[in-house]
Amino acid sequence: MTLEAEDERRTAPATERNREPILTLLREELPGSGLVLEVASGTGEHAVHFARALPGLVWQPSDPSPDALRSIAAWSQAAGLDNVLPPIALDAAAPVWPIARADALVCINMVHISPWAATEGLMQGAGRLLGAGAPLCLYGPYRRAGQPIAPSNAAFDHDLRSRNPDWGLRDLEAVAALAEARGLRLERVAEMPANNLTVVFRKLP
Repeated sequence: MTLEAEDERRTAPATERNREPILTLLREELPGSGLVLEVASGTGEHAVHFARALPGLVWQPSDPSPDALRSIAAWSQAAGLDNVLPPIALDAAAPVWPIARADALVCINMVHISPWAATEGLMQGAGRLLGAGAPLCLYGPYRRAGQPIAPSNAAFDHDLRSRNPDWGLRDLEAVAALAEARGLRLERVAEMPANNLTVVFRKLP
């Protein structure tokens, strides 16, 4: 590990808490081999952890933030894994992405901390990149019709909207409608710790 790599690495406290529950779901939903595009990889900690645990997959991290891209590269360099590709600059809301295909997409904690246009772009991108049966796995907090919102999620939603009015917890039904319009079927909604969900869509034939 170089000093430069260590200095560039950023950390997200939630990662250590949620990475194992997410990994358990990914083991069940991702293919055994192929290319996984992670949209909004953030610090890069998830990418390294999942790539180490799933050696049959090649992990392609991405993020629109230059600081995040440097952190991802530093974590990858420190881990020394052959199945983590160099991170790419990717804005989910952009009409064109710098990647043509993937065997799976993973997106953790982006939908609520980004404008709605990013979720629209995510579904458009998934519809373009994924082949029939390939999964799109989302993780984060959501609102669900007919179910009361947990007090912690309500407080989190208020905090997000106070920081940026374009942010906030999304209605899962609205996200699913976007996905369906791009040929992605909602297949699984799994309860996760701390009132989060893992939501799995699959590309229709």
